[in-house]
Amino acid sequence: MLRTIIAGIGGFFLVFIELFLVMKLKGWHSIEIGGIAPFVSVWSMNFFLLFTMFSHAHLWYEKVQDKRTQPEGK
Repeated sequence: MLRTIIAGIGGFFLVFIELFLVMKLKGWHSIEIGGIAPFVSVWSMNFFLLFTMFSHAHLWYEKVQDKRTQPEGK
């Protein structure tokens, strides 16, 4: 649940960071997104990017914790 919330909020902020980078690299002063549909599609791509990153980090952390709790002989 926490991964979903953080990915949603982080994806929202990533949209604006990406827009800022494009404006600075191309020397533009503003960007027209083109409506709500392109904004939501970029937001959803960023959401799934962050969600998969957090999911892999969570699985890795669980694997590390399992290795620590297992006896030495196994």
